[in-house]
Amino acid sequence: MDSKHKLRAALRHEPGPVPIDFGATAVTGMHVTCVAALRQWYGLEARPVTVCEPYQMLGRLDDDLLDVLGIDTVGIMPRNTMFGFPLADFKEWRAPWGQELLVPGGFNVTYDGERVLIYPEGDRSAPPSGLMPQGGFFFDTLIRQPPVDEAGLDPADNLEEFGPISEADLAWFGAEVARAKASGRGVVANFGGTAFGDIALVPAPFLKAPRGIRDVAEWYVSTATRQDYVHAVFGRQLELALANLERLHQVVGDSVDAVFLCGTDFGTQSGLFCSPRTFTTLWLPYYREMNAWIHAHTGWKTFKHSCGAVEPLLPQFIEAGFDILNPVQCSAAGMAPEGLKANYGDRLVFWGGGADTQRTLPFGTPEEVRAEATERCRIFSASGGFVFDAVHNVQANTPVANMVAMIEAVHAFNG
Repeated sequence: MDSKHKLRAALRHEPGPVPIDFGATAVTGMHVTCVAALRQWYGLEARPVTVCEPYQMLGRLDDDLLDVLGIDTVGIMPRNTMFGFPLADFKEWRAPWGQELLVPGGFNVTYDGERVLIYPEGDRSAPPSGLMPQGGFFFDTLIRQPPVDEAGLDPADNLEEFGPISEADLAWFGAEVARAKASGRGVVANFGGTAFGDIALVPAPFLKAPRGIRDVAEWYVSTATRQDYVHAVFGRQLELALANLERLHQVVGDSVDAVFLCGTDFGTQSGLFCSPRTFTTLWLPYYREMNAWIHAHTGWKTFKHSCGAVEPLLPQFIEAGFDILNPVQCSAAGMAPEGLKANYGDRLVFWGGGADTQRTLPFGTPEEVRAEATERCRIFSASGGFVFDAVHNVQANTPVANMVAMIEAVHAFNG
């Protein structure tokens, strides 16, 4: 069974080999240090790793590495990065930890001692929108929130990054999907514009002077105290998203297997960010309408990312029409694999959960990693509905022997 059919079978909850995803999305990737270590381990051509997502400093897995790892997916990223400059015109950059990388041409930084500052749209004349701290391996968002004027709040200010999709973006996605389809792997698209209140996007690191409510804490407060404002933002965003999805489907058709819709996190390690009741009133209507349109007009499966202890919300995720749950944070409260599979495995595809990136993968032994990955395959793949990936991105300097043990465990499980 080839990669595309392996993925599609898993998405249909059909028993069979477990497909593997690494690198197809911004939440199933690998840090550039990990990509370099794997290339060296397998004796692949020595060359700088390309940064495909500079916010988290994720590395692109080139075809030779995808082949040697046996990866079954390929991802489609938006034309512009989280910092608003395009994935184009790559140039060399030496990271603070000494690694030579290829970064997009708009990746323009300055240094504040040992700290690295990065700029929206690559414009150093604008205030920086991201900071890599001393000893860090990725960027944190810088909050650029002016004092909130309650009387002057306008939902349009939180919508300035949304609008009708451009012809340039349509052409980009059309070409990227065609390229991905030719690979023979399952195609995972991130079209953008469909994440309602994703806290990584609220500060708008891609805008030079974002307006509206852009402070992380202030946005969370607003979901409780300014719900009319949030509804106005979400409602208009939904209108734009549905119109854009229709145009995108006209261009890419059903060559896409799964579409990343939303990375809004609703869980912490021990509980929820909001009550199920708040989720039902504030988010559910918009998720439900968007998923309903996709399922009525396309063959795409819809991908919902949320970290943390979100088990109490899984019935609402299902009601909203999501097909896929990621990253399946099994170490969080109430997220034991056996219970998730028994209670929701016939209605949700579990995409992730294969190796704990907080403990086992970075700090365990290869034997412990192999045992955990094998056990997760056994539990989650029963009756289909499982795509193997770690719990979120593989973090910087994860031991290469552990990454190899994880991948080998899945292939051994598949026989």
